[in-house]
Amino acid sequence: MNVVFRADASLQIGTGHIVRSLSLADKLRARGLTPHFVCRMHAGNMVAAIRQQGYGVTELPTIPAFSPLAAETCDFRLAHADWLGSDWKQDADETRSAIQDSKPDLLIVDHYAIDKRWEEQLRPHVRKLMVIDDLADRRHECDFLLDQNWFGDDTLGRYRGMIPDHCITMLGPEYALLKPEYSMLRAQMPPRNGKAERILVFMGGSDPTNETGKVLDALAHPDLAHLHVDIVIGVNHPDPQSVTHQAAARPLTHVHSGLPSLAPLMMHADLMLSAGGSTSWERMCLGLPAIVISIADNQIVTNHAMHAAGYIHFLGECNQISATIIADSIIQCIQQPQQLQQMSQMGQDLVPGSGTQRVCDILLD
Repeated sequence: MNVVFRADASLQIGTGHIVRSLSLADKLRARGLTPHFVCRMHAGNMVAAIRQQGYGVTELPTIPAFSPLAAETCDFRLAHADWLGSDWKQDADETRSAIQDSKPDLLIVDHYAIDKRWEEQLRPHVRKLMVIDDLADRRHECDFLLDQNWFGDDTLGRYRGMIPDHCITMLGPEYALLKPEYSMLRAQMPPRNGKAERILVFMGGSDPTNETGKVLDALAHPDLAHLHVDIVIGVNHPDPQSVTHQAAARPLTHVHSGLPSLAPLMMHADLMLSAGGSTSWERMCLGLPAIVISIADNQIVTNHAMHAAGYIHFLGECNQISATIIADSIIQCIQQPQQLQQMSQMGQDLVPGSGTQRVCDILLD
């Protein structure tokens, strides 16, 4: 069976869509399927990383100075229309040309700039169509829909009226697309005791506003000098040299980049400073409590919901958060080991780590 993924990474989009698509592709390949990717060559794309994992990639060309507002055929009303890098009709045509010879059994779309109109153009050329989404802000024409995020009581009803009646939904972190090492390490880990002596910092693959530097400013607080700190720089970080220089001035601080997985660092950390993206489900699977800062609008609603339920300590949007606020939050968490221990157990209860396997079982049933 042939499977095609239509997903992108860029300096604007980030890397999360490709990362989770690769997790699903790996599991499907292990089950005997042949995945292939179709990606537009944005600045900050991950095509090389996809090929390093043994997958073929069809490259869609970039369009210089493309503006969705200037293209009559592009629906600029979609909140993320400019993430596509072309109008939706052109992207649909190019994708159809890319897959017409392989005649895929399954097309998986993970893109905020694609909706029902694009999907209707591709449906006649594939056997089944799956959408991976987080936003619930547009209609889809698909056979399967996956949203691994958590919104409290609203989780199961967010796509009502936006998908066909026959569509099979997979909603919530029990379907989170994690790499297999997370569930394996989870089984080996003893319960966390709530003590916070080692901090892990990862603000996403892009971190466009350099929240990593802000967190390092916070960790310069004298009351936090005893902490061991691991800093992970994403592949599209705008200024990794400044982070490296800043970290060198703080004892007990180590900088990592180009890591294939965060799992080993998460396993040994006691508290994480994190952006509110798909990394949330990785660390919760391993019971790692976190202070979370949103670096993108689509992260805000679910982070508020998880904060209200006690799953995370959410500070808010990055443009409203100072280094002083971050430092005070770290100090507060360190002084409340029982709360960190409870957060750890709640996270593991919410994210069992078997999501990728569950999704594959449903797709191949």
